[in-house]
Amino acid sequence: MSWNPLLEPQNPVGASIDAIDTLIIPRARDLGGFAVRRALPAPKRQMVGPFIFFDHVGPAEFLSGDGGVDVRPHPHIGIATVTYLYKGEFMHRDSTGVSQMIYPGEVNWMIAGHGVTHSERTSEETRKNPHSLHGVQTWVVLPDNAEETAAAFEHHKEQALPYFEDEGKQVRLILGSAYGEQAPVKTFSEMFYLDAVLQPGASIPLPDNHEDRGAYVIEGSVEVADDVFEEGRMMVFRPGDHVSLKAGAKGARLMLLGGETMKGSHYIWWNFVASSKEKIEAAKEAWREGDWQDGRFQLPIDDTGEFIPLPDNA
Repeated sequence: MSWNPLLEPQNPVGASIDAIDTLIIPRARDLGGFAVRRALPAPKRQMVGPFIFFDHVGPAEFLSGDGGVDVRPHPHIGIATVTYLYKGEFMHRDSTGVSQMIYPGEVNWMIAGHGVTHSERTSEETRKNPHSLHGVQTWVVLPDNAEETAAAFEHHKEQALPYFEDEGKQVRLILGSAYGEQAPVKTFSEMFYLDAVLQPGASIPLPDNHEDRGAYVIEGSVEVADDVFEEGRMMVFRPGDHVSLKAGAKGARLMLLGGETMKGSHYIWWNFVASSKEKIEAAKEAWREGDWQDGRFQLPIDDTGEFIPLPDNA
């Protein structure tokens, strides 16, 4: 659909640099052939809205043969995981019985709830040829009244996601609501998650109907009140300010995210997120015991040969 110019605020680059509450520079790490930059949780900011984990994966190039993703089965509680790719593909398998390839522009939404396990692997067919991988993985905290819900999975094709296009910008709504549109994924709290591609000099306003708002620069650079933020930077903005991001000379690709500020405390240890430390300890014990057949955590149906053991420290 066409972009609505009425969404543009009168001051297209924001009132001042003071609109930025927190600037996050991700921690980088090598996962054996490809880089991951982790923006959330950060020392100065645990969450943006319900988003508690944000990994920028790649870009990575793999030669044919053994190169690719091999994330062994592992558990989650208390969150929904979101996978969104720009390049590449891999197979998701989980303990709900799902085996689902994911391709660029699609969304995988896995509700961990009381407990789920999953794996992510590059397919044998993809490994036969040189291939790329670039995308973002995030975790969304479930509110207290939903964190014990049963595990579930949704997959939506690129064509099912609301899409905005106008001169200089292309925007896809992955989760939640923004600019008068609603994504098809079932969520448990108010949020927005957008993939925005801006041509040089183009601007995009942040949604005004959400309390917590942030932006991560995937590629290129953006300008806010004459300050420039390059690739690999996350800005978290003050609530209530009318702010737009303007693409730099080479354009920009952004992930815009945020939503309702989550109430109460949230604890995170390894792959477990919960409203209490007791729930974290119970999940640790269940994974350590490894009752794969009838227990809380069962391995993905098509990937039972190995798993990631509980770490000593996380």
